[in-house]
Amino acid sequence: MAILKFRIYFEEDDSVYRDVVIKHTQSFFDLHLAILKSFEFDNKHQATFYRSNDNWARGREISVEKYDKAYKAEPLIMADTTIGSEIKNPNEKFIYTYDFVKGWTFLVELINVSKEESSKITYPATVRSEGIAPSQYGTKSMLGDRFVDVEEKYDLSKGVEGFGTEGDGEGDSDEGLEDEALPEEGGDDER
Repeated sequence: MAILKFRIYFEEDDSVYRDVVIKHTQSFFDLHLAILKSFEFDNKHQATFYRSNDNWARGREISVEKYDKAYKAEPLIMADTTIGSEIKNPNEKFIYTYDFVKGWTFLVELINVSKEESSKITYPATVRSEGIAPSQYGTKSMLGDRFVDVEEKYDLSKGVEGFGTEGDGEGDSDEGLEDEALPEEGGDDER
């Protein structure tokens, strides 16, 4: 049985990618779910794969379902289409689009074919993650949910602008320091 390794790049930043291994007998729907899981996205939106060439031009679609839009050719359905049936060359490429409103786009490239199936892996599986995944619904902190705990513990809401109260007025002016520390000009005190 062939094990296919795909590298899935986030289109806007190719330093953010996931490597997913999948059996050639599994479907594009399985790959679709594996990509969403690897980038921590939910499964609530429309999605489609496009066959692609080396220039990332969009070809025939492989969709979750047939959508209400014009097609040049009837789309293949993900659940009915095995990965192996669409692999025509050793560096096959696909474009994966998720959530047509937001337009999340990922570049999917076959990077390895192996005959060795690992008994330790449940396919499909993410075997490598590089970079911080984009946040599906807004900003994502590097600390994630842990930042809320830090914010509560140290009450970071005080002094919201990031400045303390030093220099805001009373008790910290420099008046009177000059008289004590510096001799006056033109005085004959030192002679």
